[in-house]
Amino acid sequence: MKNAKQQLRIQNFDFLLILLCGSLTVIGTLAIYSADENLAMRHLYGFLLGLGAAIFIAVLDYHIFLKFYWIFYILNIVLLVLVLLYGYSSHNAQRWLVVAGIRFQPAEAAKILLILFYAAFIMKYSGKMKYLLFDLLCLLLALPPIYLVYRQPDLSTSIMLVLIFLVLMFVGGIRMRLVASLVAIAVPAVPLLFYYALKPDSPLIRSFQQRRILAWLHPEDYATTEAYQTLNSLMAIGSGQLHGKGFDTNEIGSVLSSGFISESQTDFIYTVIGEEFGFVGACAVILLILAITVDAYVIAARAPDVAGRLIAAGLGTWVGFQGFLNIGVATGVVPNTGIPLPFVSSGLTSLLSTYAGVGFVLSVRMQSGDTVKISPGKEFEGL
Repeated sequence: MKNAKQQLRIQNFDFLLILLCGSLTVIGTLAIYSADENLAMRHLYGFLLGLGAAIFIAVLDYHIFLKFYWIFYILNIVLLVLVLLYGYSSHNAQRWLVVAGIRFQPAEAAKILLILFYAAFIMKYSGKMKYLLFDLLCLLLALPPIYLVYRQPDLSTSIMLVLIFLVLMFVGGIRMRLVASLVAIAVPAVPLLFYYALKPDSPLIRSFQQRRILAWLHPEDYATTEAYQTLNSLMAIGSGQLHGKGFDTNEIGSVLSSGFISESQTDFIYTVIGEEFGFVGACAVILLILAITVDAYVIAARAPDVAGRLIAAGLGTWVGFQGFLNIGVATGVVPNTGIPLPFVSSGLTSLLSTYAGVGFVLSVRMQSGDTVKISPGKEFEGL
């Protein structure tokens, strides 16, 4: 009987998800090599390490990890506080910690830690999701990490955390009446907040963030300052045409080779792909991100319990929305947010955190053949 169960678990392993993530990472490694060849090997090593971590997590029961959900939450808060107190600063932001010579970004790890915490917390008290006080408690617990990330300042990642939280609450079973009420409030509130954020000396956002929004709305007025990167990015992507200028091109007309795109290995990595691999390569990246997102949501729909649904839906939201934001910045669809493209952009913390999330989703998929009905509050007994 034990061998039959193990065989079932192996058959449940989602090789497609690994293939999709791996393909996207390989494209990222090639693009990073073109942007800064010194970072390409580090990205490749990060890919191998992340892949190993994902497989290790996948073969374990994710419920084992969920027993430590309060530790995840406290660790998340502690790391984010340490960033504000002792963090390493770069480009007018204090987002990194340096430990034993290793620099990492806790805000990236905050995404998977937040998903794991709410997966366990909501599952344990799933019967209380219909009560407004419990929903407010969930919101109260989400505010500290979101605020600490916002203070770095990192508006884009704090927005991502908000989106992940909202999806987790929706999938967790929040009352539709409350959802409808929030939507009714948000529809008129968002334009008003946007309006007041753009007023001179607005306390809602910092001055450089305000200029980025204005540069998005009126790029011609900021062509040599805040809109410079985006305009050059659009030029580079357009110059790639259908098939691109070729991998690691050294054409005189290359916007990347001419040095007009900074941070091309991270925030504007999609620009490199568009110029060198053209419309075909750019579409391939979009389709891979879409496929990973859909696969994660399918796993969420088939998950054996609430926690599994939340983990898979959380990763799908993370990869899908963050991918949209990064590509939107490079193509001028959204204001410059400074957020990495999942699996593609250079940055070990982002890469390893995302692969850890993939590992937990794979673990959910592995457990999907052994669906067990569990009553609220009894989820972690016997593990």
